[in-house]
Amino acid sequence: MLEDTAQSPELPCASAAAARAFIDEIRTGFRAHTLAPYLGAGLAAWQPSQVPSSPEKLAEFLGNKVALPRRVRGNMWASAQYIESQRHRATLNLWLQEAFRVPFEPTSLHRRLAGYGLPLIVDTWYDGGMRRALADQRDWVELQGISRAPIAEQRWVKAYSVDGKELPLTAADSARTLLYKPIGSIEPASNFIISDADYVEVLTEIDIQSPIPDVVQERRKSLGFVFLGCRFNEQTLRTYARQVSKRSKGPNYYIVDPSAPPTKPEQRFVRELDMKVLCYPWSDCFTMLADA
Repeated sequence: MLEDTAQSPELPCASAAAARAFIDEIRTGFRAHTLAPYLGAGLAAWQPSQVPSSPEKLAEFLGNKVALPRRVRGNMWASAQYIESQRHRATLNLWLQEAFRVPFEPTSLHRRLAGYGLPLIVDTWYDGGMRRALADQRDWVELQGISRAPIAEQRWVKAYSVDGKELPLTAADSARTLLYKPIGSIEPASNFIISDADYVEVLTEIDIQSPIPDVVQERRKSLGFVFLGCRFNEQTLRTYARQVSKRSKGPNYYIVDPSAPPTKPEQRFVRELDMKVLCYPWSDCFTMLADA
């Protein structure tokens, strides 16, 4: 079924004073460890980079590698599924590694977030920027969602140390900071949840929370989420955000860039999660959040 993706009329941009107050409220929550950042692909577009900075741009990259049927062009998930079906999973992984081959240098916002010692950071894109920002910090563990297709084990995630070594999942329980990459990452082991087949497997159980690590479920009970660089114009994106933030304490915050008004499904989703919304340019908000 096709979604109604019509956009709302352009939203009025908040005043500079209102934006500063909104950002100050978020910053206070980060300092108090009552808020957790939920990072989307849009953060990768804040600085010049060779890394694809949206599902659409990654779909374009894949479309340049192979002729795709018209029905899947521009759709990252369907494009990945077509390649997996026609060219094998190994080919898909190889091209994804090529797309994210150039290391993504952390932005000043990544580094600021790393310095807060937050109990939980959720990062929903495949670049390694947040991992690199945390490299100089102590006592953190990364949990990554994995595609279960290549393995025989019945597990949903893997844990990694600062030097990229795989750890037992229990290592995350006592870590000061938990970096949770629910759809995987190029670093340290090129785990990618991306094809329709990957998502079908995850989404059949995500309502009962099985793919989400217990330690994430426990930590979110005392947290609200701040959605940064996120769009929710696809059902998959909304489902992950809904389920990762499920049973969290709140409040939830969302920043809308006025140059890209939310679609009707996005508007409904924002209401569903009872988000506090700021309409202000992402780049300016990221800059304010990165300031001390």
